[in-house]
Amino acid sequence: MNTKMKIKIIIDFLMTILLLLLMVFQIMGQEFHEWFGAGMLVLFLAHNILNFKWYRNLCRGKYNIIRVLQMIINFAVLLSMLCLAYSGIVMSHYVFDFISVRGQMALARQMHMAASYWGFILMGVHLGFHWGMVVGMAGKVVRDRKIPKGISWIFRIMAAAIASYGAVCFYKADIFSYMILKNHFVFFDFEQSAVSVFIEYMAMMGLWVFIGYYSMKGMSRLFSAKRKMGQ
Repeated sequence: MNTKMKIKIIIDFLMTILLLLLMVFQIMGQEFHEWFGAGMLVLFLAHNILNFKWYRNLCRGKYNIIRVLQMIINFAVLLSMLCLAYSGIVMSHYVFDFISVRGQMALARQMHMAASYWGFILMGVHLGFHWGMVVGMAGKVVRDRKIPKGISWIFRIMAAAIASYGAVCFYKADIFSYMILKNHFVFFDFEQSAVSVFIEYMAMMGLWVFIGYYSMKGMSRLFSAKRKMGQ
């Protein structure tokens, strides 16, 4: 593994951690939330710079459903991050308070809320699309050791259980209503323990990673089967 790839992995890992920390606002508070948001923006810019080749190759090669979906998700993530950056700067009381950008605060709040939850889901799906690389790297770690089928199924069942719990948490938190701005304010349970809040958001992220990973895996197998039939 070359140095650039190692840097990419570190950045992606830090972005995942920061994403979770940003979602648990009731634990972190306003000031930490702003600093973590600024860090997320820096890492996101670094991630895009390191992956600039992807943008350069957009007009090259053929497009299939997999590539189209990846492109849609990537640009949707980019849009959500731009909305979060703008609205975060407008609402900032700590990190960007020196920047005299004062737009409509109510609009910025709604934009920030919707973009936060859309971005959380989209980044989870994006991570799921590339989870095969994580699985591949894990395979290289164990090298040629054959993992028993029973162990593999245990991991699959655990992943399904996490995704199921994430779906319950997603429904219980009524996150969809924030995404479509049905509710204009997020209601936090400040009596809930920090550990349980963090676990719930980890499970919700697991849900979207699960959906992204198995959607990509299913489409890849479908295309592979079609190619074999065409030969």
